[in-house]
Amino acid sequence: MSSPSILIVQAGTPPDEIRGPLGDLPDWFCRALGRNANEVQVVRVFEGETLPRPDNSQVAVITGSWAMVTDGLPWSEAAAQWIRDAMAVQMPLFGVCYGHQLMAHALGGRVDYHPKGREVGCQQITLSSAATEDALLRDWPTTFTAHLTHEQSVIKLPPGAQMLASSEHDANQIVRYGPNAISTQFHPEFTPLQSEACIRRRIEVLRSEGKDPEALLNALEDTREARRILTSFVELACCELS
Repeated sequence: MSSPSILIVQAGTPPDEIRGPLGDLPDWFCRALGRNANEVQVVRVFEGETLPRPDNSQVAVITGSWAMVTDGLPWSEAAAQWIRDAMAVQMPLFGVCYGHQLMAHALGGRVDYHPKGREVGCQQITLSSAATEDALLRDWPTTFTAHLTHEQSVIKLPPGAQMLASSEHDANQIVRYGPNAISTQFHPEFTPLQSEACIRRRIEVLRSEGKDPEALLNALEDTREARRILTSFVELACCELS
């Protein structure tokens, strides 16, 4: 039997109080993609599971995490090497949050804590002028809303990478590394439920940082355009692979 066409590289798992009611990260991505669990292959790299040899007949989605790229954990550095190997065979790759940062790190960029601190909640994403020429984004609206929750960011792009979108807080919200590789700092797989859970878990921390958790909660919305970037990339890649 052939492997599923979608590989989820799982880089972490939510805390119990989030995972209990909302499920694990692969559940979130399967729902966003409209796929059943038996249609995807999940490798829990954060628990030491070994990734398969990069295969350009699969599309890989690299998830977020509750770890930090700058920790240089062994499983994370092994996944970074796998990303380099996957790029060498032009395997379709889509990174999200930690996956976005890990791709940039793997390919020669710099990741670190954002000097302005945490970005959280629903925020406006603005496409760059380069996005009008991008095969995936050229028909996208110039601005759209996306769910975010992160402390670290891509501070410096890898050589040859192109910034395709930014927010007021973070210059590198969408990055393209090649014709088959792209990543987002925001979470296209999130619904308001995931964002709400992340905000409520850190209400006191957010207040101590001068943020208004109630305003963040009230601003949550469904982010169809952000989600469609993920689904369009995967659908296009799967069509080209079939």
